[in-house]
Amino acid sequence: NGAMGSSSGGKKKYINFRNRQRANMSFFIVVMFFAVFGIIVFTEIFFIDERGGHASGVLVRHGSLNYQHKPEKAVDYEDGFQNEDYISLRVGAAMVNDETLGALLLGGRPPVALPVVENAVPAPSKVLVENQLPPYPDNLTASDGSWQNVNGTRYKFFVFSAFYDQRKQKNVRVIGATKTRGPERVWCRLWYKINDFNSSYHASVTVPGKIKVIRENWNLKYSACFVMCPLTNRTVPAAVSVVARVRDPPGNLLAVINNYNESIPRRFGVCVKPLHFDYNREMQMLEFIELNRLMGVEHFTFYNHTIGHQVGCVLRDYVERGIVTMLPWRLNMASQKEIRTEGLFAALNDCLYRSMYKYSHVLLIDLDEYVVPKHNDTLPQLIDYLNHRLNTRTTGSFSFQNAFFYLQWEDDSSVYSFEDAISTNLVTLRKTRRRSKLHPHKQRSKYICRPELTVEAGNHFVWEFVPGHGTLNVPADAAILHHYRICEFGGDDCIKTSSIVDRTAYRYKIGLTEAVKARYERLKSKCGLKDLKLPQTRVFNKLISLLKSGER
Repeated sequence: NGAMGSSSGGKKKYINFRNRQRANMSFFIVVMFFAVFGIIVFTEIFFIDERGGHASGVLVRHGSLNYQHKPEKAVDYEDGFQNEDYISLRVGAAMVNDETLGALLLGGRPPVALPVVENAVPAPSKVLVENQLPPYPDNLTASDGSWQNVNGTRYKFFVFSAFYDQRKQKNVRVIGATKTRGPERVWCRLWYKINDFNSSYHASVTVPGKIKVIRENWNLKYSACFVMCPLTNRTVPAAVSVVARVRDPPGNLLAVINNYNESIPRRFGVCVKPLHFDYNREMQMLEFIELNRLMGVEHFTFYNHTIGHQVGCVLRDYVERGIVTMLPWRLNMASQKEIRTEGLFAALNDCLYRSMYKYSHVLLIDLDEYVVPKHNDTLPQLIDYLNHRLNTRTTGSFSFQNAFFYLQWEDDSSVYSFEDAISTNLVTLRKTRRRSKLHPHKQRSKYICRPELTVEAGNHFVWEFVPGHGTLNVPADAAILHHYRICEFGGDDCIKTSSIVDRTAYRYKIGLTEAVKARYERLKSKCGLKDLKLPQTRVFNKLISLLKSGER
């Protein structure tokens, strides 16, 4: 029994010893975890300069999918470039006083260099001067619209265009594309052209860039974005370069577009997302441009990703006549895998700011879509009608419900009585049957916006307005969106849905046919446009008629 008791006591001591060992090991692991975590935090705070982004600011949107627009409570517009829709990280600011820059812009070289502060509370050794930074990139030509790389970033980062935006807080707004989550910090090198007697040079002011990721991105790796470059004075720079490190030579150069005009002309423009997949439907393009012109549109902006020979030739003719602006669109990001549909939201917002102060109203629509008034002949007349009928004092955009005119439905019977091949090849005259039920606003809808009241454009609705403005949902009895396409989910089941015949577009039949015919005949040989054919049933009917007349 004594031996057994001794054995039992030794076993208990061993178990207690092992428990103490485990407790000590657990304590050691916890201590090591917090030590490593502390080192990481310490490194991020005190050694972030290795990425050259000390004074940068990053604004990342959150909760965008749950965003609900309320006209009376517009959100996050230029309120220090942040609000509840952003997580803001600021690691400093570059400050330049107006007197120094004013003396510089008067033509004299300043005796004291303009400072760039790299820390919120910098030590003297951390203060850089502008003349110690890389000079103006004379090897680059300032572009008003082309994709250019931001060198030195870990992930893809491109910029396309830059606009002066004086609304509330003055800044240069750069249209770009970058990582959706956790975008890298960047700097803005603002270039001012200085005339010094018989010569000229460019002086720079360097400020932190603040990135605002555009909301619609399908949670893909990359997204369209704004890079906000705050102006510390009221002078508009000639150009801007976006850089990852202030000490690196700029790899891009964007001309700053300044369209500001206190008196905005009453003109209508159209913005279309990038043309891709070697788009080459010349008759669709002619119909789209000429019908919208009949409805009061004066200018169109297109983005050329890849287009075919015939459409390219047709558009160049419109460019020469001042009706079309066509910009190159070669973004080095895989469509639908890295970024949504060739970065279409960068294009839509570029067109928004490019049109601002040049056009009072802008339509953001696709080539198979038309905003067609019910009671008015033109879109300007429609807006006047709505202004008198409804309270539009705070309206920043007009939303139109979508109506599908499925292409699988039979052609209108009147097509077979047309005497020319032009009319029979116009989709707005051929397809008159549409779904009875309209989509609700914000689902498949499109809109006409007032650019100077719009901050961020989306595909189907405006995401953000200047405070105090919002969307007017246009009643269907005033106008709807005609959308000519095949069944959206594939197959032909869509044509089983309830439908009605809507010949509203026939109001433009004569004028549209004449306009398209004149343009087609003028460009047929020059552009190699294909021969147009009458519908097969029409040809067959003509043959029967000829046979019957021969018998008589």
